[in-house]
Amino acid sequence: MSKSEGSGSEVPFLPRQQDEDIVLVQEEREDADFKRIIRQLNLKVTTQRLAILKCLHEGRRHVTAQELFEKVSVRNPEIGFATVYRFLRTLTEGHFVTEVRMGGLPARYELAPKRHHDHLTCTDCGKIVEFENRTIETLQEKVAKQFGFHLTHHILELYGVCPSCQAKKS
Repeated sequence: MSKSEGSGSEVPFLPRQQDEDIVLVQEEREDADFKRIIRQLNLKVTTQRLAILKCLHEGRRHVTAQELFEKVSVRNPEIGFATVYRFLRTLTEGHFVTEVRMGGLPARYELAPKRHHDHLTCTDCGKIVEFENRTIETLQEKVAKQFGFHLTHHILELYGVCPSCQAKKS
């Protein structure tokens, strides 16, 4: 990765991508989807588990366990933090939830999408942008093949400073 030289600002140079390479992921899910997830984990479908999944699906993505608990407890005050956290861990271990970590910050969680996507995370404000890029996906397959790997899954997280935070620093 090259940097712009002589300008005083250390902004990474990235080639302009074609519009067809960039897709933001948006998926709708229904109660039947949530029940299926719970059953696939060999758990009993309960109102608490459904409430946690619904709150995880609604609104802002990439929430911390604490943020999810606060959202759940507004609607269901009887559900404790330990219940939310345990079910979140179970969902993560079952690959129904993706955990995104950035440095020493608390982990952030999202329902695993039906379609794969990667993340760009701002190291200043924590904003996370989801994207798909066919060129990157193809290159990762080539690298795996080069080293004799059969790729089963991957997580790509890119870190940098978003345009808003760059503007604040100027």
